[in-house]
Amino acid sequence: MAAKPDYYESLGVSRTASADEIKKAYRKMAMKYHPDKNQGDTASEQKFKEISEAYEVLSDAGKRQKYDQFGHDGLKSTFGPGGFDFSRDFTHGADLQDILGSIFGDGGGIFDDFFGGGRRRSQRTGPQRGQDLRFDIEVDLEEAAFGSEREIAFPVSVECEKCSGSGVAAGSKRETCQHCAGRGTVVSGGGFFQVRQGCPICGGSGTIIKKPCKKCDGSGRCKTRKRLTLKIPRGVETGSRLRLGGRGEGGVRGGPSGDLYVVIHVRKHDLFERRGDDLYCQVPVPFETAAVGGEIKVPTVDGYAKLKLAPGTPSGKVFRLRGKGVENVEGYGRGDLHVKVVAEVPVKLSSSQKKLLKEFDAKRKDDNYPDGMKFRQRVEDFFGRRDAMKKK
Repeated sequence: MAAKPDYYESLGVSRTASADEIKKAYRKMAMKYHPDKNQGDTASEQKFKEISEAYEVLSDAGKRQKYDQFGHDGLKSTFGPGGFDFSRDFTHGADLQDILGSIFGDGGGIFDDFFGGGRRRSQRTGPQRGQDLRFDIEVDLEEAAFGSEREIAFPVSVECEKCSGSGVAAGSKRETCQHCAGRGTVVSGGGFFQVRQGCPICGGSGTIIKKPCKKCDGSGRCKTRKRLTLKIPRGVETGSRLRLGGRGEGGVRGGPSGDLYVVIHVRKHDLFERRGDDLYCQVPVPFETAAVGGEIKVPTVDGYAKLKLAPGTPSGKVFRLRGKGVENVEGYGRGDLHVKVVAEVPVKLSSSQKKLLKEFDAKRKDDNYPDGMKFRQRVEDFFGRRDAMKKK
């Protein structure tokens, strides 16, 4: 079986493309490969299915995140073992139909068949759901570990208050388009070859506005800046996505608002490194403490914790403190803290300190440093093999 094509390559966009860029790319390619414009061309039909599948995934924030993280395998739970199914999985069907409807009018041709038995596109004059929005936010590790509240502000289109989203000025109403007789489409040609296109006068809506609302210029929506308080739950990490239902773009003609998806990015921390729910920390300790043993204090997200070092603790040894990591965002307990101790060589010694160290050095034995003994033995073995090779 041939490998499935990369969705971003199918639409000709980068992996960082915005939702608007993805939609524009799909619109352009749909106009080129739509089967109604390429009668009998199976290659165009297949290409149209390919780009439609790509758009269905990349236009949905949740599916796109799964695809970016796990590739096509990440969508198996969404599309099932049989893969993508045009009759079942187009959750953005209304959005795609609207795109094609603006290009080809009410008749979607083969596009209707993808949605099960020739189902027709709903009239564009009816209620339409607003678009989903994405908002990226950076938080500190402390906020991610314990949760917090943030006030965010973002631009959004909402229903025009003056015309209640109708786009029509007060005292006026939409009128039936005379050019298409309210059908939203016009047919040209004759005999066996006919082309159905969206009405160029009404844009496929079947109605026209002679007196548009001055506030929204007939669009039914106005741009505004929305503010809201965002609650960040405990345990979120980079890539976590918070869904705020109904906080996205306002609907059209009484349609519901879209959703707002807030994507979390946790800043790099100067003390802890996070891997999942576990934390990692490197703690310097005096070399004499590592040598003779003792108790040290190590930082955790809950405060200091005491850690006992056995005599002869090697530099680089990692200790695990259970339950001292980050709380799981879904409530499955807490991670652990991994502490790596690093013996630190002292600097700026006084004369008396240097004297003591020299006395210690004079009394040290080879077996005080087993790693050094092993290293020297490996060196001697190497030189022995080298000298033997030279004599040959």
